[in-house]
Amino acid sequence: MTPDQTNPLPQRLLSLDLMRGIIMVLLCLESTRMFEHVAEATGNGPLEPIMRQLFHHPWNGLRFWDLIQPGFMFIAGVALAFSLDKQHKAGVSWTSSFKKALKRSAWLFFWGVLDYAVRKDGLSFELWDVLTQLSFTSLVAFLVFGWELRTQAIFCVGLLLLTEILYRFTHVPGFDQPFTDQHNFGNYMDTILMNKINGGGWVAINCIPTAVHTVAGAMAGKFLLGNSNKKTRTLLIAAAACLLIGFSLDWTGITPIIKRIATSSFTLASLGWCLLGLAACYWWVDVQGHRKNLLFFTVMGMNALFIYLFFEIVASRWFNDYVNEVVLGLLGPTGMTTIIKNIMASAVIFALEWGICWFLYKKRIFFKV
Repeated sequence: MTPDQTNPLPQRLLSLDLMRGIIMVLLCLESTRMFEHVAEATGNGPLEPIMRQLFHHPWNGLRFWDLIQPGFMFIAGVALAFSLDKQHKAGVSWTSSFKKALKRSAWLFFWGVLDYAVRKDGLSFELWDVLTQLSFTSLVAFLVFGWELRTQAIFCVGLLLLTEILYRFTHVPGFDQPFTDQHNFGNYMDTILMNKINGGGWVAINCIPTAVHTVAGAMAGKFLLGNSNKKTRTLLIAAAACLLIGFSLDWTGITPIIKRIATSSFTLASLGWCLLGLAACYWWVDVQGHRKNLLFFTVMGMNALFIYLFFEIVASRWFNDYVNEVVLGLLGPTGMTTIIKNIMASAVIFALEWGICWFLYKKRIFFKV
C-alpha cells in the first residue's frame, strides 16, 4: 500500500493548521517590521537576496511574499471543504449552510473595511484588504462547492478568462493599458467603487481572479476528503501543471505575472505553489505522522482571524509603538546600535502577540465568524 492508503485522513487536518500557522507567523513578524529591520541590518550583504523575498515584487515578477495572500485564501477554501463536510454529516440543510456562509461573508467584509476605515485625516472606504477579498471569494467557493471537480475547474478557467477580457478589451480612455500600473481596468474600477486609486497598484477586482485560489482550495479539500489512494501525488501533479502554465504565460510574453492586479499567470503560478505547500504539509504531517512540535505555528493558525485583526487594527495603531518605546527605553543604556534595538523590539512585540494566542489556545478560546 502507498503511505496515503495506510494513514487514513484524521477528522482535523493538522497540516492545514500548520500551513495557516506558518502564514500567520510570517504576517505577524512582518507587522512588527522585523523584516524591514533585518533587511536594513544586512544591507547588500549575502543575505540580501533572501531578504528581498520577504517583500512584494514592485510589479512584474514573483517573490515568496507574493504567495502569502494566495496561501491565506487557498487555505480558507480547504477549511471550507472540511466545514461543509462536517455540516453535511450533521444533517445541516443547504439553506442553513448558505445562511451561515452569507453571514460569515458579511462579517469578513465588515472587518476588512474597518481595517482601513480609520485614518489620521478622517474615515476612509477601501476594498483592498484581504478580508474584503475573502468575503467575496469564500461565498463564490461555497456556491460552487456542490459541483463536480471538473465543472469547478472549468469555472475557475472561466474566471481567469473573464479577467483577461476585462483588462484587454474594455478600452476605457486613460485605463486601456492592461498591464500598466495606474492605467489598467482594475484602476478604473477603483475610481467607480471608491473614487480613488491605490498608489501601490492594488485593485479591488482582484477578488475575481483570486476567487480561483479559494475555489481551488475547496476543491483540494474535497479531494482530500475523498477515497483516492494517491492524494499527495495528485496534488503534486496539479501543482506542477499550474506552475508550468502560469510561468509559461509570463515567459512567452502572453500575460505577465503581476501580483498587484492578480493576472491570470500570477493566479496560476501562485496556486501551483499553494498546492505544492499543501502537498508537502499533508504528506509530512498527516501521512507520515509528524504531528508533534507544531505548537509554535498552530497556536496562531487556530486563531488566525483574531491575531490578524489584532496586529492590523490594535497593534499597528497603538500596541507596537507602545512596546517599541518601552523596549528602546530599557535598552538605551546598553550601548547597542539602533538597528539591533529595533530588531529586539520587534522580537518582543512578536513574543507578546504569540503569547496572547497561546493563552487563548490554552483556554480553548477560538474566534471565528
